[in-house]
Amino acid sequence: MSDRVPAVLVLEDGRTFHGQAYGRVGQTVGEAVFSTGMTGYQETLTDPSYHRQVVVMTAPHVGNTGYNDEDQESGRIWVAGYVVRDPARTPSNWRSQRGLGEELDAQGVVGISGVDTRALTRHLRERGAMKVGVFSGDAAAKSPAELLQAVHDAPDMEGTDLASLVSTDADYLVPAVGERRFSVTAVDLGIKSMTPHRLAERGIDVTVVPSTVTLEQVLTSGPDGSAPDGVFFSNGPGDPAAATHEIEVLQGVLERQIPFFGICYGNQLLGRALGFGTYKLKYGHRGINQPVMDLTTRKVEVTAHNHGFAVDGTAGEVRDTPYGRAEVSHVGLNDGVVEGLRCLDAPAFSVQYHPEAAAGPHDAAYLFDRFVDLMEGRGAS
Repeated sequence: MSDRVPAVLVLEDGRTFHGQAYGRVGQTVGEAVFSTGMTGYQETLTDPSYHRQVVVMTAPHVGNTGYNDEDQESGRIWVAGYVVRDPARTPSNWRSQRGLGEELDAQGVVGISGVDTRALTRHLRERGAMKVGVFSGDAAAKSPAELLQAVHDAPDMEGTDLASLVSTDADYLVPAVGERRFSVTAVDLGIKSMTPHRLAERGIDVTVVPSTVTLEQVLTSGPDGSAPDGVFFSNGPGDPAAATHEIEVLQGVLERQIPFFGICYGNQLLGRALGFGTYKLKYGHRGINQPVMDLTTRKVEVTAHNHGFAVDGTAGEVRDTPYGRAEVSHVGLNDGVVEGLRCLDAPAFSVQYHPEAAAGPHDAAYLFDRFVDLMEGRGAS
């Protein structure tokens, strides 16, 4: 049993935590981040936005509902490593098909359990997100200096363009549920499977395309080679400053006044397309309990987040851009971080969080309806 194999977690600054192997025995490196979600660990594990990140779960007990084949947000687990305090010994849920530790092992995910995740999270909040390594079995027998060097040798998150590593290889269609009303081209930067389904529920044919799609391909991706009624940019991993190709495509969409909606990474790319800067947060927002205010309605929503970068702006700020005026439309109530943008002279908006919210909450589901309203206002058929 891997849970009896000694394991060690080594942070970039040299702090070390000891525990037992959880999942695959071996070694992994990545960026250490923490998620505050009390539920939805399977959706977290399969979110492509976590590519190259070692996720620390702040909830003390993880794995009690096991693992199933229905709640995945993509075709595989994407986290680089997994850190938990108290893993469930036996899953207990009528939908469970196997244990979480068993699935981590099957997919080659190196993890560690028995760690004081409260102390680890406090350390990351104080020092910021940093590189980390998890080592077990023969890998853990190396000297402390060798383990620390392996962590330092891990690639940096800043300056990396990761969307192409998690994006689909080919176009695919998620058909409208019921009568078809619109067609939308969704650029997959690390899309979660629930997102196109939320659009399809509103009568939208969703064509999901790779992150390498060209503007010309977008403009002919609608029915019979026409332009789509709307364009959507998904969540995803990496530094938005490095996504020059995707930003150029988005600028072409804005120039042509095609309705646009972006979430998470898509929000950061809209910001850069409009001329806003982006920056790396100290430790990011990851969880399903983040309070955000929609400054348009003054409504406060509890939202799902997974991002380590943010748009550089202030609440309510209105800025002149090459595409007309744009405003900061949403703000995080914990720390004032920009959580949404809205163009005032173009049919485009975005939010930093995940309105599809698998698994929960659903306060922000109305944003898909706002996208439909944009397309209706354009007179799309």
